[in-house]
Amino acid sequence: MGKINVGRLILGGVVAGIVADILDYPVDGIWLGKMWSNQLGVLGKSEFTGHQILLFMLTGILIGIVSIWIYAAIRPRFGPGVKTAIYAGIVVWIASTLLPNFALMWVTQFFNGHLTAYTSLGAFFELVIGTIAGAALYKED
Repeated sequence: MGKINVGRLILGGVVAGIVADILDYPVDGIWLGKMWSNQLGVLGKSEFTGHQILLFMLTGILIGIVSIWIYAAIRPRFGPGVKTAIYAGIVVWIASTLLPNFALMWVTQFFNGHLTAYTSLGAFFELVIGTIAGAALYKED
């Protein structure tokens, strides 16, 4: 078992985050944009500002780095490749999206169930595809 290649981890993580962020725009920005706007209005909040969107995108890059870190950590056990990247992407999706959305959106009923389900499902594909893209760049020393 080799050491984690930190340079490749960061490169792959940034790519994973950027891919996920790009895929997020059609999901949350276009398809669910009106639903987000309506739900935020019910809470007395305005639509997301450019600053907030930038913070979401930076968070996406951090999540991408975490996904490739998990990929690198489980790679010796599961082997390199798409299957392992999918596993890492699913783990990251559960920890970064499914559980927080369930607790903060659905349980609290701050947002309706449809928005919670759709944004969570969209994030599943965003994170798994992003992790696959980032993992393709990760190589051991």
